[in-house]
Amino acid sequence: MLTTANCDRHWLVRLARVVAVNCVAGAIPAAFLLMIDSHVMRGDVVESLIAGAVFANAIGIPCNYLLPRLYPYVARCGTVREWTGVTLALIVLAVIGCLIGTAAIATLGMFPWREYWTVARHDFAICIFITLAFGLVSTAFGRMQGRLHQQELERQRAVNLATEAQLASLESRIHPHFLFNTLNSISALIPVDPERAERLMERMAALLRFSLDAHARGLVPLDQEMKIVRDYLEIEQARLGSRLRYRVETPEDGGDLRLPPLAVQTLIENSIKYAVAPDRMGGEIRVLARETEGRLQIDVSDTGPGFSLESAPSGHGLDNLRNRLAMLFGETADLRVTRQDGWTTVRLMFPVTAATQA
Repeated sequence: MLTTANCDRHWLVRLARVVAVNCVAGAIPAAFLLMIDSHVMRGDVVESLIAGAVFANAIGIPCNYLLPRLYPYVARCGTVREWTGVTLALIVLAVIGCLIGTAAIATLGMFPWREYWTVARHDFAICIFITLAFGLVSTAFGRMQGRLHQQELERQRAVNLATEAQLASLESRIHPHFLFNTLNSISALIPVDPERAERLMERMAALLRFSLDAHARGLVPLDQEMKIVRDYLEIEQARLGSRLRYRVETPEDGGDLRLPPLAVQTLIENSIKYAVAPDRMGGEIRVLARETEGRLQIDVSDTGPGFSLESAPSGHGLDNLRNRLAMLFGETADLRVTRQDGWTTVRLMFPVTAATQA
């Protein structure tokens, strides 16, 4: 939080920077004087430097603080009025600064006060010319920077919108598949155990609410995702019976870890579809989530025949999940498949720091 002392320090630093730049600009007349006459007296050079610094700051400081506040108003009036307004403002500030600067160098004793108006009238043209030259060039440069910044903001906004649209498109392909599988499970149970089917229908409604809310949030807590996984496994177990065996292990503090919604559910759905359902004896699914070396690691293992990510159908399941991870986390996410001791494991990993950005 900015304190009064910090604000004062920031203002003083900015003022010192403006004064330094103005002094450099004010030294230009002295440099021209040396270029024109190499035999000029040292005292004249010193007086030229002092006068240049005084005039540059008498005009430059007001311009630096007033023009940025004036510019937004004149910029709304069209290009012609914009440049006309800036030019008139520079001329007015140049005249006022010239009068102040002339008074300052008179106070320093560089000329008698009785010659004040003579010196001021002589310096008006020089001050106006230099102020317009620096002011208009600075305005044009700032205007160009503003346009480039606006273009960059619009480009970034377009990229964000495109990414959101792609994510929405991918998720829209996931939700119907998830819904149809769940409805099939419930419809198969209705003739056998309607009370249990009703309970599962409530679970399905909770799953749908989660999926819709999760889409709006972007990332969800690990605990919520795992609750959805357990609900989904229970619904599928109602369809498959004892053929489906599962175990879910999660860390106790999983509420602080976040991940894409339905990411683990997608892996579970894949295991049921290709490992458990086709086998007459069924199969087992194990889910292990843990934080290791600053990364969130989720392993979904099954007793199926195994597969490779390259064989995943385009636009479905694992391919959708891989695309979502790439758009959300880039190269920091890792999705891989391993086979060992009769178990096929799909491992999902990404940095905890990235995963905690909701």
